[in-house]
Amino acid sequence: MEGIGFWVLALAASCFVGLSKGGLPAVGMLGVPVLSLVISPVTAAGLLLPVYVVSDMFGLWAYRRAVDRRVLAIMIPATTLGIAMGWATAAMVPERAVTGLVGLIGAAFALNIILRGTPQGPARAARVAPGLFWGALTGFTSFVSHAGAPPYQVYVLPLKLEKMVFAGTSTVLFAYVNAAKLAPYWALGQLSAANLKVAAVLMVPASIAVLAGVRLVRIIPTALFFRFVTWALLAVSLKLLWDAAA
Repeated sequence: MEGIGFWVLALAASCFVGLSKGGLPAVGMLGVPVLSLVISPVTAAGLLLPVYVVSDMFGLWAYRRAVDRRVLAIMIPATTLGIAMGWATAAMVPERAVTGLVGLIGAAFALNIILRGTPQGPARAARVAPGLFWGALTGFTSFVSHAGAPPYQVYVLPLKLEKMVFAGTSTVLFAYVNAAKLAPYWALGQLSAANLKVAAVLMVPASIAVLAGVRLVRIIPTALFFRFVTWALLAVSLKLLWDAAA
């Protein structure tokens, strides 16, 4: 892990992570694919996890009062189950299959919104059964490749949460998910001393990017914010599909 090319992409990936913790969740999914251009995806995932965890601390402070407690009450147990499934099947499930599944779900959902428009009528209620399913899938895909945003957004976007509440709930949930992944990642040998040294450097730009993300969420109009989230989800999902097929 050396050379100008690596550090340019690593800094970009850390900024994507920080922006996601500032309230733009789909952007964070670009981190591992970008860094995978110069190192293996498994190494990239292990390298970025500590950066996610430290960035989460800034995001938690910024959105400490803007959360939907019902969504968190449903999704936290479900994501815990998904992380446990990812840990148990880490050696059996091909990463390509998971990457392709996440990309397919995210692309289909984003295209449905883009082509048909945002559904009219009242917001959908946060139901338990769908939340447990999408939450487990969120935890599983986040464990495998930090790609939990598409299944999470499939469940949460139809709830039509207020902009800051959407950003805050996303930040709090994924802060929990990332903290829960630390022990399994360590057990699987993905948190090496070399990774931690590089991650310590990347925590600085990531932390600055968190504050930039919070600022962007506050000033972007609500309609434009969710349009950006949808298009970012589509872009990342197509990139995942490309990775799975390549």
